[in-house]
Amino acid sequence: MSRIGRKPIAVPDGVDVKIDGGLVTVKGPKGTLSGEIKPEITVRIEGTELLVERSGDDKVSRSLHGLSRTLVSNMVEGVTKGFTKELEISGVGYRCAKQGNELNLTVGYSHPTIVKDTEDIKIEAPSPNKIVISGIDKQKVGQFAAEVRKIRPVEPYKGKGIKYAGEHVVRKEGKAGKGKK
Repeated sequence: MSRIGRKPIAVPDGVDVKIDGGLVTVKGPKGTLSGEIKPEITVRIEGTELLVERSGDDKVSRSLHGLSRTLVSNMVEGVTKGFTKELEISGVGYRCAKQGNELNLTVGYSHPTIVKDTEDIKIEAPSPNKIVISGIDKQKVGQFAAEVRKIRPVEPYKGKGIKYAGEHVVRKEGKAGKGKK
């Protein structure tokens, strides 16, 4: 039995949850999120908690049980607290600057790279080498952060590029570090 799927989801005050067949809509102070739930899974409200249950014990239902519970839980957390991803820029001359709704990245190319905000995602640049991406949808925040990181991924020799905050980059020795035979 799924341990994660059995855990109830606490619904805080100010959050409104509507279940219409397979569509779960969560409305909170930061916005509204909705998600489709597979027919093998049912979501029901019991007091101030949401319970996610599966129809049977077959492999598909078991595999969707914990996933569906986590997706609904992320919707509830997103409309109350929101999600953020932090990126760090390292390298000589590498920097970022926020100009209106655009993020201007200078990361070693012949021209600056410009990344625009979307209606769901908010970008901040608190310092020239730090980017904070925030929003209410965890999947969209993570995808957007991955796309920004992809502009200049960290290279293993000097460690220059864009990386997640706290990410460990395995450094390599250059060809001068190779032993002679």
